[in-house]
Amino acid sequence: MKFALAQLKKNAYKEPFTFSETEDVSELEEMNNDIRHIGEVEVQGTCFFQGDNIIFSLRIHGEMVLPCARTLEDVHYPFAIQTDEVFTTSLYRSEAEIEAEIHPIDGEVLDLTPLIKENILLEVPYRVFSEEENSRPDYLTEGKGWQFTSEQNNAKSIDERFRKLESLFNKDEKND
Repeated sequence: MKFALAQLKKNAYKEPFTFSETEDVSELEEMNNDIRHIGEVEVQGTCFFQGDNIIFSLRIHGEMVLPCARTLEDVHYPFAIQTDEVFTTSLYRSEAEIEAEIHPIDGEVLDLTPLIKENILLEVPYRVFSEEENSRPDYLTEGKGWQFTSEQNNAKSIDERFRKLESLFNKDEKND
């Protein structure tokens, strides 16, 4: 998604310039092993000038396919990202501008694609779980020395070793 600086100056200098486009980011499938598929994402945004700075407010949304952490099945993960990016046309940047992540513009064309990809990669969750985790016939629920249990089953059972202690608590409540 590229914008010519001349076009931005013409359209966004006096009032915010709004846009809505789709961007193909399928290249992310090769960059990140967790992303099995990602199609085009929709990018909506506004742009305006503030001195030498060009400020973009972007909303990026789409859907990526990630592996389930338990079953490795495909999980469709929708995402919506809201971000503000600041670019500068100034040749000189202060230390504060560098730390504030104000991006310099090289040349006469501003390319938002690398920032869109970066924000999507930052949005990839550490792990996802499928809603239909038991749908696979080969899904294991137990093995040698282990067994899959849910929290609901664990909450109902009381360890027999502690059952006698429960009567002590009942006596204390009666004495109060």
